[in-house]
This record gives sequence, structure tokens and C-alpha cells, in this order.
Amino acid sequence: MDNRPIGVFDSGLGGLTAVRELRRVLPAEDIVFFGDTGRVPYGSRSPHIIKEYAKQCMDFLEKQNVKMILVACGTVSSVLGEDIGAERKIPCMGVLEPTVKAAVSATKNQSIGLIATAATVASGSYEKLAAKLLPEVNFTGKACPLFVPLVENGYFASGCEVTRLVAKDYLSAFEGKDIDTLILGCTHYPLLYGLIDSITDYKLNLIDSGKEAALGAKELLEERNMLSGTKKIGDMRFFVTDKVEGFAKLGKEFLGEELKNVTRVEIDEL
Repeated sequence: MDNRPIGVFDSGLGGLTAVRELRRVLPAEDIVFFGDTGRVPYGSRSPHIIKEYAKQCMDFLEKQNVKMILVACGTVSSVLGEDIGAERKIPCMGVLEPTVKAAVSATKNQSIGLIATAATVASGSYEKLAAKLLPEVNFTGKACPLFVPLVENGYFASGCEVTRLVAKDYLSAFEGKDIDTLILGCTHYPLLYGLIDSITDYKLNLIDSGKEAALGAKELLEERNMLSGTKKIGDMRFFVTDKVEGFAKLGKEFLGEELKNVTRVEIDEL
């Protein structure tokens, strides 16, 4: 039993989709969320910069006395890989492993697609792990650099023609690939779930990285006997590196509930 909060980190608002799932599967847990909204997106940056930003943000969460860190960012999870919890005194996990495991379990024809940030696709992390778990896999990745800024600016409604046109162009990369499973390899992308599902004629298994990461965190805490011992609904605290007002307003769409207790953190203090 451990009543300390779960720490969740993302480059922006996308990690709130993982928090939403954590609230569903672990309602008694307190959560501290850190969104590096002042430096989003990470997907176009170099691995060196991504690692440096991730270290600063995870250090911040450790100072909040969290019991574990869920890196709800596909880019950071991919770039850090197995080093995601290196030199940390608390357990850390990313979205990579639980998401790939879910995709491998879902595919029937061993053909899996990935949409993610440029840094995630370039890292090859998803493809390597999928091949390790399913040696005969046919894997196709497609970088979708415009999705994060579109989502961060509120362009994710299923009827949004701008995002639909962009999505159609990106998804055309899978024509003729015969994939039956598509990994949404960034926690921003579940907000585009309905749009992507309709463009692909509802024929694909769409793997929500935020959902799978939350389930993975639940499993980790259960295995280590670190679940909260309380029965009340957990509290949430939010920290961001940019405007509080914009985060709280748009974050409600990601989380499905009001965001209270939001604090701005200066980047140069990390």
C-alpha cells in the first residue's frame, strides 16, 4: 500500500488522455500531471534535447513525492527506451511496451501500422519491439508532425476539415500495406480516434497508447503492492510551463472533467 500520488509527464496536453484512463481504472489514486506546454512539440527535436527536457520534467515530478512516473509521451518513451527509469529511485514506465504488446495481441495478419511523431518513427523503437514479440510482423511507420500542433490548438473534432485532409494524406501511406492494426503512437492522437476510424472505414484495430499506458501502470502498481489504500476519489494537481488558462480550457476536452489546481512552472527553474 502506498498513498503517494502517481506522476504523469507529457510534452503537452496529450498525456491527459492517459490520466483520463487512470481515473477510470484507478479512481482512488492521486495524480500529479506535468505538461511541458511551453516547449511542445518534442517530436521535431533532436534525441539529445528530448532526453534533457525529459530529465528536467521527471526530476520535477520526483520532487513532488510521487510513487511512480508514467511517461505519457510516445516521443520520450521511444527515445529513452529501456533507459526510461535509469538512475530513478522510483519505478518509471513509458507508453512503448504496453502499447506494442496490445498491438501484437490485436493483429490477426501480423501487419501493424504506426502513426507517431517524427522522432518516434525515426527511433525505430516500436518496430524493434514489435519484431521482438512477433518475429513475422510486417511493420509500417508514418510520421505525422502536424497532428500534435493541430490537437494542441483544438483542431480535433471529427468534422474538422483541415485535420481530416491532413489525416487522409498521412494515412494514405498505408494503402496496399494490408495492415489490420494501427498504433496511435502519441497520446495526443486518441483525440483523433473517431476521425481516423472513419477515414479507415472502421476496419482497423486502433491501439490507444494512453489507454494501454494506464493499464500498464495499474499492473505495475498491483504487482508491487503500491496501490492506494483509500477508497475516496483521488485528487489531481497539474503543472504546466505555459499559460494556465489555455491549458485548463482545452485540457477539459482531453480529460473529460474540469481541471482545477493548475500551476505554472518557469522553464528556467526546472
